[in-house]
Amino acid sequence: MPIDRRSLIGAGLGLSLASVAGAQEWGTPTPAEGEPDRPAWPPEHFKLWPGKAPGTPATLPTPHDTMNGPAGDRQLWLYGIPEPIVAVYRPPNPNDRALLSIPGGGYGFVSVQNEGIEVAKTYVPEGITVFVLAYRLPGEGWGTRWDVPLQDAQRAMRLIRANAAKYGIDPAKLGIVGFSAGGHLAGSLATCFADKVYDAVDAADRQSARPAFAGLVYPVIDPAFGTSGATFKNLLGPNPDPAIAARYTIDKRVTAQTPALFFVQAMDDGLVDPRNTLSMLAACRAAKVPVEAHLFEKGGHGFGPMRMGSQALTTRRWTENFSDWMTMQAE
Repeated sequence: MPIDRRSLIGAGLGLSLASVAGAQEWGTPTPAEGEPDRPAWPPEHFKLWPGKAPGTPATLPTPHDTMNGPAGDRQLWLYGIPEPIVAVYRPPNPNDRALLSIPGGGYGFVSVQNEGIEVAKTYVPEGITVFVLAYRLPGEGWGTRWDVPLQDAQRAMRLIRANAAKYGIDPAKLGIVGFSAGGHLAGSLATCFADKVYDAVDAADRQSARPAFAGLVYPVIDPAFGTSGATFKNLLGPNPDPAIAARYTIDKRVTAQTPALFFVQAMDDGLVDPRNTLSMLAACRAAKVPVEAHLFEKGGHGFGPMRMGSQALTTRRWTENFSDWMTMQAE
């Protein structure tokens, strides 16, 4: 049975319909389930698939989202995503640039607040229209699980471009930023944008899925680096076909057609081995892909735009570095 998008936003994200309708800007606090700091999902959003998503199981995942972290620094994680959506955050004074944010979560959940909603809070004031992707999780029963996140990411890019006039953006200035597993998905989109991972469903699928540029923040890249193994297990399953695993080892997929890339990682990251970034950087250099990299001595993992209070001073500036780099890409 088709899922009504208002029901999805209300039930799927654990928010009341009244709170969604009343949320006029990102970050509006919405008390729900005893969590006074739970953020509201924005009233403007769109679903990716007009009917069933590719590989839809007989029983859809059941939403069971959580708030996580210490008191005063809680954040929303999405689990059980029955229908992927894209949230739209429009600036009051838009320029023609746009950014699709892809949160992480090891392909086991979507860290939508730290690495999505707060990305919009950071860049919307600069005139950038920000889109946040709540993609399907591969281990929640979908067919061809390994292709599920890329299906959603490609489709999101194509729909945004097909509706560029509606959003007041230049489709040639649509970039992406991804974090951790979302960095793997952003890297997959940057290198595998032309892979045929689903059958076209409408005219929007004639659009290119290639981003104009891509920011990869503490990204998972290559299963050879063991600290990111859980992410690949969640994506590929317990006994992956080596050929499929090779398709998503993205430092091996870099070509001259890969767009300009921006890297951010702390060298003391205990969750994603910094060799992921270094390997991808080397592949880009070999293919003569324009790159910029910011490697910090300290910072750990998970320093989204507004989660940096306890991080090293230098890591706090990465959002400004990325802003400057995005401006350069638009010139």
